[in-house]
Amino acid sequence: MKDYTKDLPDHRVKYIGENDLFIEIFEGEELPKEASQKPPLLFVHGAYTGSWMWSKYIPHFINKGWNCYVMNLRGHYKSRVLDLTNVTFEDYLEDMKEVLAECEAPPILIGFSMGGILSQKLAETNELAGLVVIDTSISKEVYEAVPYKEIARRTTGVLMPAPSREENSSIDESMDDINFQRKYITVESLKAFNDFYFSLGASGGISIDSSLMVNPALVIKAINREEDDRRGKATAEHLHAEYTGLWDTTHTGLLVGQRYMEVVDRIMLWLQGMYD
Repeated sequence: MKDYTKDLPDHRVKYIGENDLFIEIFEGEELPKEASQKPPLLFVHGAYTGSWMWSKYIPHFINKGWNCYVMNLRGHYKSRVLDLTNVTFEDYLEDMKEVLAECEAPPILIGFSMGGILSQKLAETNELAGLVVIDTSISKEVYEAVPYKEIARRTTGVLMPAPSREENSSIDESMDDINFQRKYITVESLKAFNDFYFSLGASGGISIDSSLMVNPALVIKAINREEDDRRGKATAEHLHAEYTGLWDTTHTGLLVGQRYMEVVDRIMLWLQGMYD
């Protein structure tokens, strides 16, 4: 799979803060007057990854006139390389706050996986125009409503190793899609994981006070069994959000797989309901 953003016109890049967080900024293609009526979109990647995971998405959104900010957390992709062994969930929240300050207006936050639970937490205390979470890591409240039936052995050591991607291991990702991820995927902070990742036995989890959120929200979930759907619906109910579950899709496939356009189209429809 190619990086589709490389076919786009020149875009701006910035390094901000003491951790040199790498941000890519893509300008919407509509007239400036039309684009200025829309808030920017801020895309937040998940664990192990970076802004490259949004490669298939960005061309579609800028084509519809959306300004897109695509960030990288500390130690990820082209942000400054640093030791992740002591990086925490709260550190990642601080990174996101730094990037929020770079946006020309309160953005619509679009978070995937770990980026989804980070985005939910940020939405408690920061002004946003909207919130979209794609196959988000779940909150304490959702875990209590729909707990995991099986918990994997807790990972030891100081880092989460990058997940292996075997050939023919995905129902909705081609070999090119998998190889694209293999090219960039890296290790992750175990300290951050231990705060929120219930399927590895997170102790306590991240609590989300949805009463503090005033922004419209959308939850999108990959579904392969009824339990997945229940968990997605519980997340949407907790966030007072619209909900879409996509059967026979995978976690990373929602971003880089063969059915990614179903997610893009759903987000577009949601955005149109607010701004068109």
